[in-house]
Amino acid sequence: MTVERPAFTLGVEEEFQIIDPETRELRSHVQEILDEGKRLLKERVKPEMHQSVMEIGTGICRDVSEVRRDVSELRGEIISLASRQGMRVASAGTHPFSNWADQLIYPDERYTAIVQEMQLVARANLIFGLHVHVGISDRALAFQIMNEARYFLPHLLALSTSSPFWLGRNTGLKSYRTKVFERFPRTNIPEVFESPADFDEYVRILVKTNCIDNGKKIWWDVRPHPFFETIEFRVCDVPMRLDETVALAALTQAICAKLFKLREKNLGWRSYRRAFLLENKWRAARYGIEGKLIDFGKEIEVPFRELVEEMLEFVDDVVDELGSRKEVESIRWILENGSGADRQLAVFHETGEDLRKVVDFICDETAHGLESPASGNTAAIGGA
Repeated sequence: MTVERPAFTLGVEEEFQIIDPETRELRSHVQEILDEGKRLLKERVKPEMHQSVMEIGTGICRDVSEVRRDVSELRGEIISLASRQGMRVASAGTHPFSNWADQLIYPDERYTAIVQEMQLVARANLIFGLHVHVGISDRALAFQIMNEARYFLPHLLALSTSSPFWLGRNTGLKSYRTKVFERFPRTNIPEVFESPADFDEYVRILVKTNCIDNGKKIWWDVRPHPFFETIEFRVCDVPMRLDETVALAALTQAICAKLFKLREKNLGWRSYRRAFLLENKWRAARYGIEGKLIDFGKEIEVPFRELVEEMLEFVDDVVDELGSRKEVESIRWILENGSGADRQLAVFHETGEDLRKVVDFICDETAHGLESPASGNTAAIGGA
């Protein structure tokens, strides 16, 4: 039976830091921004568990150009809103030095329940991610593509790495956010689910045994969204620049479209054991784009930069029909200029390990490429 080609619509969620421009620390000040933000942006701006975190979400985007339009508008609006409250906005997977213990929890029943259940693990989960939804309405097909797309999760993580610092220390990892989040249950790369029924039975047992109340408490690096007809990719650190977010969304969409195209030709992408994929995820978190991943088919290490070229070649025959060639090929900008982690580390070393200057740099990068960047996020206090 022929399966109808999915729409491969896109939805993007980004989590941002609210920054005090004087101290450069996180500020538990989201309510003041939300009060006006809800009026302007409706449900596209939301609080997260900590009051120093703010999330934006696009609408359902038909293509990557609509993603760029929505993300640009939303970033610009929240930067402007924060500026009017005397604050700045930063986009990176972790704050370079603020302590989670100083941050207030947002007053919401769901967050209160999570903290009650997970205690310090939840309180310390002060991290910032990028989530990309790809629309696939046929559930059986969605699970097939999700199973195969797991292979590319370390690649997406390496490109997005933007969290080298934690509690004032250079962690030596390019994505320390990844390690913080792995303390939660039901995270990391999922195992293979052969069918929607297989997954539904898993969720049923967890709900019946009071592990979860619904599928939203399954926080894998890629998951079938419990309420939308999408596959949700959650592996990435939130990038600093708008252009990086758009490029990663375009690449994620192209991977899904390519995997579908293979299925149309009765071909498939080999599914590797979760334990193997976790080896590559560790390398991506540790070394980012400067490391090597394992080609498990050939059983050799391959420089990540070479793998990116192979990945771009892999999706080359779908990007034109998706209208995303320019955005996908801009992935090479990350290879040429460094991931967010690499660029933060460069500022760290160039400024005598001044983490305040790193925060200034992140805020400047967060506004880069916006059509009308808000003045409150463009001029670094003290310079970088």
